[in-house]
Parts: sequence; C-alpha cells; structure tokens
Amino acid sequence: MRRISILGATGSIGASTLDLVRRAPFDWKVVALTANGNVAELARLAREFGAEIAVTADAACLSDLREALAGTGIEAAGGPAALVEAAGRPADITIAAIVGCAGLAPTMAAIEQGNTVGLANKEALVSAGEVMTSAVARHGATLLPVDSEHNAIFQCLAGNDPAHVRSITLTASGGPFRDWSLEQLVGATPAQAVKHPNWDMGAKISVDSATMFNKGLELIEAHHLFPVGLDRLRIIVHPQSVVHSMVEYRDGSTLAQLGPSDMRVPIASVLAWPERIDTPLAPLDLAAIGELSFRAPDEVRFPATRLARQAAEAGGAIPAVLNAANEIAVAAFLAGQIGFTRIAAHVEDVLSCYAPPAPACLADVIAVDAEARDRAKALMEPA
Repeated sequence: MRRISILGATGSIGASTLDLVRRAPFDWKVVALTANGNVAELARLAREFGAEIAVTADAACLSDLREALAGTGIEAAGGPAALVEAAGRPADITIAAIVGCAGLAPTMAAIEQGNTVGLANKEALVSAGEVMTSAVARHGATLLPVDSEHNAIFQCLAGNDPAHVRSITLTASGGPFRDWSLEQLVGATPAQAVKHPNWDMGAKISVDSATMFNKGLELIEAHHLFPVGLDRLRIIVHPQSVVHSMVEYRDGSTLAQLGPSDMRVPIASVLAWPERIDTPLAPLDLAAIGELSFRAPDEVRFPATRLARQAAEAGGAIPAVLNAANEIAVAAFLAGQIGFTRIAAHVEDVLSCYAPPAPACLADVIAVDAEARDRAKALMEPA
C-alpha cells in the first residue's frame, strides 16, 4: 500500500486522481486531502477515503470542516500554514494540483520532504522554475509531470538519453478560435472562449487555451522539466488532441504519445510510474477518428506563444511577471472589462514596464507575483 496526498482534492485533477484511487482501494492509503473553501466536498472525500488529515486553505471555514468530520478521527486543519504542514507529511507521492501561487509553498514543502511530486500546478515551474528545480536537486525529490503534454514528453523520453534529442514538440488544440480571423477575435465573448472543443476545463484554463497562453506557459514548464534548450522546443497546432506531444531524436525517429482527451491517462502514468495501471477508458480507435492534422501556430492572431518564449529566454523573474499579468488580464476579460485580443496586449504592456531581479527564494517569487498583479491592475485602470 502506497501513501498519497492530494493538494487540491476537489478540483478536476483531484477528482480524476481520486477516481483512480477509488478503483484500487487496497493499493493506496490517503494521507492528506486539501481544498480551498469547498468544505462539504472535502469532508465527504476525507470520510470516503479515510484520510489522515483534511485541510481547508480558508481558515474561516475550519469550524465547518471540524463539524463535518466530528467523530471520524480525521484531523482537520485550516489556513496557509496548515496546507504547508500537510503537504510536508511523508508520502510516496503527492499530487500538487492547487491552482495559482497559493500552491507554491505547499508544493515546495512536498519537495523539501523528498517526496515524489506529481506536478499539476503550472505556477511551480512557470513562476518559480529555477527555485523549484534547485530544491528538487537539493532534497532528492522526484518531479513527475501531470499535464498531458509534459507527461507525453516524459513517456517519449523514457530510457533515452536527452543528448540524443533533436527537438521536442508540444501539441496544441488551438482552442475554440483556431479558425477565427483577427477581426472575429476582437469580438470574441467569454461564453465563446470557455467552450473548449476537446477538453472539459475550468474558465481560466479554457481562456488560456483560446489565447494560446496555455501553450506558452507549457513551453516555459517544458524548458525546466526537459532542459534540452529553448531552441529545441516547438509548438504545433493539432486540432484533434490525440497526439499529446512528440520527441524527435537525432537519427530521425520521432516518438509520439497518443491517447484520449482525458486527464486520467497522464495521472495514471504518474501514479503507477515506473509501472502501468488500468484505467476505465476505452481503447483509442484511430479508424473511427479517421485522420490527424497539424499546422504551424499563427503568432499574429495568437501572440501569446511569442511572449512566453521571450519570457523564457529572459528567464529570472520575467516568466512570473508574464503569468501574473495573464491571470489579471484573463479575470478582466471574463468580467467583461476588456476584449479578448487585449489579453495578450495587456500582458505585453506589463512586461514592458516591470522587470524585477531574478528571485533567489520562494518568498521572492511570491513578492514578484504580487507586484506584477498590482501593476497589471493599475495599467488596466482608466487614467
């Protein structure tokens, strides 16, 4: 029986992970489950899986959590410090799926414990790449990528020397607007942006897919996970989302990972690594799919990937600024405050006026993130 903690248990990644754990109950002992403020669901899951501790990030919800878990023997805790303490408990694997910079400190706690970490928190590597990867090396932790594209690359690299890699290609669905003209994009609405054609995702990541910022952020993540050089990292639009990424080797061989658009596939890969486990998914039927198509990204209509590559090239704190500015711009778009094409333009505005020194520790990253958000909000306010 292996010990598992899930940071962000009530989100989509947490739900998919627990679905796989539920199917093999004698293989897993749940240590910690955490959530933001959905205390009722957190308590229900903690009861179902017999967690040792349940933590709500919102300390104001702690009394409700304690009441919901009364008589179970499950420890209840609340607040940021409790999140970090729970994440640092010994586990065979920790799934880090807390959204945003709130997930940075708990993810670092798991790394410092030397745990194997299934990483589904983008900010960990986008905003704190050098800080996090240094901590992984220092504490002997293992990072396993949960994102479908990075997990696909991880699988394609298995057993091969990275020195033999000619290129790594991240595939992108292109989102709901991949065939829209620039003129049409100007009038795109939040309701249209969140209707992803292939994946069932939350509003923020759906908008990131529509702008291609999601792929830009994944490019930065890949730069830290697979250090083959930015010049060897590529992006290609693949509308069917069947090929999740590819690795080309120096001999001309290209290995690709194919699978359904279901996050239980990469999560299963991480949970079982270096073995394999069953999932409830139907086998991939390529004959039914019929054909797979690919095309180069259009950085005129979708400049996000260009901005992300430039941020990765600059390094230091710049990717954290990019990420923070994008979060503010996406929130403003969803609230109807700015148009769709202003998202990337606003991020570029913030990058042009804020270039702090490289962070030396997690506290520096969090400070850069906070300042970048303040500047992004200030630039959005009318003069």
